[in-house]
Amino acid sequence: MKRSLLAATLGALALACGSPDPNQDDPGTIPFDPKRPTPGGNSEVAPYTGLDADVLTAQLKYPTGIDVHRKLVMRTCSGTNGVCHNQKEYPDLHTPGTFVAAINAPCNVQSGNSSGVFDRCERLGDRFRFVEPVFKEIEIGWFELFPGETPELDPRGTRPDDSTPGLHLYLHDPVPVEQDRLNATGTFIRNFIDDQGNVQALAFASYDTTWWVFENDRRHLFARVNENQREIVEGLVASGIVQGDQNRNGTYGARILGNTVPLIKPGKPEESYLVARLRGYMGEQSVPGTRMPLANQPPNVPDMLALMCFIEGLDPSAAQWSLGSAIDYNKCSYSANPSALSLGGSGDKWSTRVLPILQSNCGGCHGGDNPQGGLDLLGSSHDVDQRLVLKPSRQKPTLNLIQPGSLDKSYLFLKLTGDGSIIGSRMPVNPLNGNSPLPEAELKSIENWIFLSGAEEN
Repeated sequence: MKRSLLAATLGALALACGSPDPNQDDPGTIPFDPKRPTPGGNSEVAPYTGLDADVLTAQLKYPTGIDVHRKLVMRTCSGTNGVCHNQKEYPDLHTPGTFVAAINAPCNVQSGNSSGVFDRCERLGDRFRFVEPVFKEIEIGWFELFPGETPELDPRGTRPDDSTPGLHLYLHDPVPVEQDRLNATGTFIRNFIDDQGNVQALAFASYDTTWWVFENDRRHLFARVNENQREIVEGLVASGIVQGDQNRNGTYGARILGNTVPLIKPGKPEESYLVARLRGYMGEQSVPGTRMPLANQPPNVPDMLALMCFIEGLDPSAAQWSLGSAIDYNKCSYSANPSALSLGGSGDKWSTRVLPILQSNCGGCHGGDNPQGGLDLLGSSHDVDQRLVLKPSRQKPTLNLIQPGSLDKSYLFLKLTGDGSIIGSRMPVNPLNGNSPLPEAELKSIENWIFLSGAEEN
């Protein structure tokens, strides 16, 4: 009875779920024809079939945007143990999602280093006015809060200067008030978009104190900060005042240069800040700050080709983008001359080859305001004689950093080749896995510059 009941139950289940087709070899097979991207793209994209080795290498290694993120961005920008461009530093590039979020995202978000801000990354600043007397709101260029309690000031005696403790505001236009000193409430205004999509002005902060107007151009305001006001002002600064001239060079980027450039601009690699930071320039303009990446090996020609073709292939009119799309190297304009994308420059000259090599491979440590070992390799192309040629090295003062015509007496070259007479490690150093020597072609260019060209500044 029990056996008959079990058989009947199994039969009912078979009828309910469908009996297997006796003509089908594998009853568990589900008909499915996936459209996966091939090295040349998906089924609708014709692969590149030319002979350029760089294009073929890029097509094989980076068939999709996912590969660009996983094999290039993660390696160069966000893989240094989470130190660079992870959750700790803008932009966050450590996941495919955050990489996609960089498309059309702002260049900078209130950078703490004014000298590293590109004019075309500046946004329209917040605005300022007094409650009384009333005047038209004025865009804030930049501000600075000097710590400490403001000393006693007198209109007929001690006046504030550029470094007096307190809050300094630098505005786009002169303040239209006659007084040089007034007690008033300063209001900070910002535009925002409401839930109906309308642009509204919001007074997001105010500060009541004694204000001074600097007489030279009346664009510089000074606000007194007493000890009991310190927390109020620090809260105001922490609210993130948007500065229209964040790099303090007198150029309001959003006003003078039109629309600011994003991190990644769909269809426009040449106007993408991410590309500009790798190159050190955008168009005819130099981009301030150390060239990226700081510590990892810089992208080679196939790497750059993949990034440029990926960005060029992004549809500017799309509402969202997918990294799974195939990269069309066959239609990419950069496939016609990929060697022009080399970050190492060309020829064996200082300005077009040697300096770019040193900047992209060594500038992360040997550049900026406090270069490691006092060795600055990020200077301009016109001061090599003052910085390197015939200048004694710190590690081995008996040898010059560069001795024209002599490789074995040029300590910088010996550090790059790992000569046994050097002190310390061979350069450059990768903090993740130790030594990361320059490719032979780049070493040969530096050798030719020193030995054959006599280390000329050209």
